[in-house]
Amino acid sequence: MFTRRAICAGLLGVFAGAVQAQATAPQAGSYPTQPIRMVVPLSAGTTTDLLARAFAERIGQKLGQTVIVENRPGAGGTLAAQGVAKAPADGYTIMLVNSQHAINPAANLSLPYDTLRDFTGLAMVAEAPSVITVPRELGINTIGEFIALAKKKPDSINYGSAGAGSQTHLAGAYFASKAGIQITHVPYRTGADVISDLVTNRIQSVFVPAPFVMGQITEGKLKALAVTGTARLPLLRDVPTVAESVMPGYEFSTWFGFLAPAKTPAPIVALLAKTIQGIADDPAVKQKLTEQGLTPRTLVQREFDAYIKSEIERLGPIAKSSGVDKK
Repeated sequence: MFTRRAICAGLLGVFAGAVQAQATAPQAGSYPTQPIRMVVPLSAGTTTDLLARAFAERIGQKLGQTVIVENRPGAGGTLAAQGVAKAPADGYTIMLVNSQHAINPAANLSLPYDTLRDFTGLAMVAEAPSVITVPRELGINTIGEFIALAKKKPDSINYGSAGAGSQTHLAGAYFASKAGIQITHVPYRTGADVISDLVTNRIQSVFVPAPFVMGQITEGKLKALAVTGTARLPLLRDVPTVAESVMPGYEFSTWFGFLAPAKTPAPIVALLAKTIQGIADDPAVKQKLTEQGLTPRTLVQREFDAYIKSEIERLGPIAKSSGVDKK
């Protein structure tokens, strides 16, 4: 996934200003009596990783145990998910995933686990709409002009992503399919290379969460055309949504949430879910997330499980139509 130094300090300090007084958490027997391992399926410095570390600190404060973040990147998150699925269902292993977790069943037809059966949802905590961004040199100022240019010159516009089958890949593929345009996908290994090539007009667009491009937008090197969420972002109040500009009802966002292995005891699941929900619903936390270009959104346990199922059904066809599914 993309990494940006500009968001590191903000996300790691998301909870610094939150109220320090902690309510006593309900107990599930003697749990926890040892450190909790929080697996992250991405590298250190990514948005998912930074969220994990911020929540880990606060979960540890509430439960009175250290929460250790373990990064296990690789294979689009499937390596980490496989390990968590096979971990003891005792509450001492949890995982923070993003939307890629719901894409993988379609992107990899031989997953070593069942995305729905082998995990139980704890809580979804946030989502991040994409910002459709272009270099200034492209000479367009609205999403309508972007679509018109793509229709006039099919395949002349490239868009960069974090790799085939990634959220940033599917965000562009989904937009292109809905807009009826042909744009060319260019996968990258690192976010820094994507942004560098965008600024220098080697590629002509990206569909990424706001934190990855805010610095260059503020400096005037890049132009934000539209936001793919249901509402404008406080960071980009003058940038309209796709829905209000050209495509009523359009929405595409990356979500973030916590899972545990299936068969984790219900009292422990309930305790972890309530703890995470309490952190996510803190007004100070919500404000900090919003300031970082994320949209607070909380779903817990069965609601989150149902949401993941609906996302598999929604994102699966997009993944398959983009040609990333592996036979």
